[in-house]
Amino acid sequence: MDLIDGLKAFVATAQSGSFTAAADRLGMSNRLTSKYVAELETRLGVRLLQRTTRKVGITPAGERLLARAPALLDELDALIGEVTEDTRGFSGVIRVSAPVTFGEIFVRDLLGRFCTEHPDLVVDLRLDDAHVDLASDGIDLAFRIGQPDVAALTARRLGQIGSRLVAAPAYLDSHGMPTHPRDLAAHRCIVDTNRRAPDRWVLRGADGEHAIHVAGHIFANSARVVRDLAVSGHGIAFLPDFVLPGTLDAGELVPLLDGYEGEEIPVSAVWLEGRSLPRKVRALVEFARQDFAQLLRRREPAAPPA
Repeated sequence: MDLIDGLKAFVATAQSGSFTAAADRLGMSNRLTSKYVAELETRLGVRLLQRTTRKVGITPAGERLLARAPALLDELDALIGEVTEDTRGFSGVIRVSAPVTFGEIFVRDLLGRFCTEHPDLVVDLRLDDAHVDLASDGIDLAFRIGQPDVAALTARRLGQIGSRLVAAPAYLDSHGMPTHPRDLAAHRCIVDTNRRAPDRWVLRGADGEHAIHVAGHIFANSARVVRDLAVSGHGIAFLPDFVLPGTLDAGELVPLLDGYEGEEIPVSAVWLEGRSLPRKVRALVEFARQDFAQLLRRREPAAPPA
């Protein structure tokens, strides 16, 4: 057994709490993962994991090893990467997590462009609107919308996404155009439950900030579904900018309440705190920062002629 393989198997098992989850992360069989850990224990002469029929626990000796082994493995990966990537470019696997709609619309294309520049890379994108556990799921980098939970995570702010009120012309023909945020209380609204406060819509204008509690007519945990329902004329929606291109240009949706701006939502890249990022992951973070900045510039309104 290679000592590095044994350490990787131990760290993955200790962090995930099971040989099955560790084997899935490492891309090997459950049996081989267990074998590597057992051989590492024999080599070190100590028991690292406490095995039961339901789960795998960690011994005091295992806790001491786990406190330092991940950083050592990261440093080794970084060293090997620096030696090989200078001549061959980035290779290996990057596991990425992102919210579903944001991942389908923005992260998908971002990763496609990144992989075009680094054809030997393998990217494993996991889409989930829940905040996944980066350690147990073996995630190298996650994209988060909203204020990230900074506990045990390092965050790099990529930018902010605006939000705006929209509705279909057919809905406005039937129900009228709101002229002030307080009018929203009388309208049929479609609510995206992925927002931190789904039915509390915050708008800012010259007369100050307005936090409106809307009466949801339809609720959905997908900004794309909310957009499509709004296009079909089911009500007013409060949506992030990244789901709107195309629908506004085609006139399928109309922006509402000119002079009032929706809240801006931060977008961040996050990774495990204290972890030495491999060069390929650092490169992806920087690529995402530049790509997101270009996206925002493309969506800024053109300056009026002098």
